[in-house]
Amino acid sequence: MQMKPEQLELIREQLQTIKERSPFYAKKFEGIDVADVASQADFEKLPFSEKDDLRSVYPLGLQAVPDAEVVRIHSSSGTTGTPVIIPYTSQDVTDWAVQFARCFEIAGVGVLDRVQITPGYGLWTAGIGFQAGCERLGAMAIPMGPGNTEKQLRMMQDLKSTVLCATSSYALLLAEEIEARGLRDKLHLRRGVIGSERWGEKMRNRIQNELGIEIYDIYGLTEIYGPGIGISCDEHCGMHVFEDFCYIEVVDPNTGEPLSDGEVGELVITTLRKQGAPLIRYRTHDLTRILPGDCKCACGEKHPRIDTLVGRTDDLFKVKGCNIFPAQVEEVIAITDGTSSEYQVMIDHVDGHDEMTILFETPLEGDAREKAELELATIFKAKCGCTPIAKGVPMGELPRSEKKTKRIFDSRY
Repeated sequence: MQMKPEQLELIREQLQTIKERSPFYAKKFEGIDVADVASQADFEKLPFSEKDDLRSVYPLGLQAVPDAEVVRIHSSSGTTGTPVIIPYTSQDVTDWAVQFARCFEIAGVGVLDRVQITPGYGLWTAGIGFQAGCERLGAMAIPMGPGNTEKQLRMMQDLKSTVLCATSSYALLLAEEIEARGLRDKLHLRRGVIGSERWGEKMRNRIQNELGIEIYDIYGLTEIYGPGIGISCDEHCGMHVFEDFCYIEVVDPNTGEPLSDGEVGELVITTLRKQGAPLIRYRTHDLTRILPGDCKCACGEKHPRIDTLVGRTDDLFKVKGCNIFPAQVEEVIAITDGTSSEYQVMIDHVDGHDEMTILFETPLEGDAREKAELELATIFKAKCGCTPIAKGVPMGELPRSEKKTKRIFDSRY
């Protein structure tokens, strides 16, 4: 992606003092004269930052301002290793809220809306980010947090919530409960702002249809403010990322070489204004592409767009010599007749060879279910190169989650 002059200027400004302010970058850029960065080509020679780098300086080695300027910290979940601690200045908190408010505006949320926030609060960036953006916009925040579905549904009715903020997994769980209880006509929902995990088209359609709302994908990660640095618009063709706060690149995940707009690779983000913990060329591990078109979108937004995430470089699993991403499983589910949105992939090593079973929910029974199983296995073989055991299960049998849903279970290791 072509770097804009104002982005280069902000990057050069950041680089001028980053070694003095940040012990992390003093070490990362050791032997590099960052004052020599005068062009996009120079910038692309700088080394990447990785999540493991950030973990190595736990807890506050990323901090690039004096303690007196830090007003808050947030953290990654740390479920797969040492957590990453991100310090925020007052300006960082404001900048995040500004971006999040933009997201709500792009999603058609206004000051008269009542926004029910179900993501978690605490060290995680989700709930508090949604709330700050909502308050910045001037809408009514209903800070429910996760779980307690009974109370969620009561507040949704009594307070006449118009916007639902949730993970896709919890939005689906709520949609199913609302459908089962016959509550849809008692609700006032009209929009959904959904994030934190990738999800397939069938799941999207189920949530939209069962709740009768239009839904928007929100993007972000703890290391880069949190959710709210980008969102899909009414065109629902990719997510706009705010270029006055972040510079985005897409690189070949194997070589690190920059890719042209339209090519799928790993998203790399550089913060342009972050004070507490600036990040230069941070590898997100998210796989996507920058949508070409000179940042023009029919919705009128000029901020560049990234495509719906394909998956993550660390989501890849290998079975019988075939490299497979969850997005490919979802694609097969989407084009198989009779399948619903929910699935699980179970991988094991049996009698000296790998065995993969795909469980999928379906309303079909008997011969019709067997036909769907055969069709799914055939399509999967054609698209992914190996044949799974496909097994249809009744609707609602697979577990639901109030947070993110785990779908790939690999018992080989």
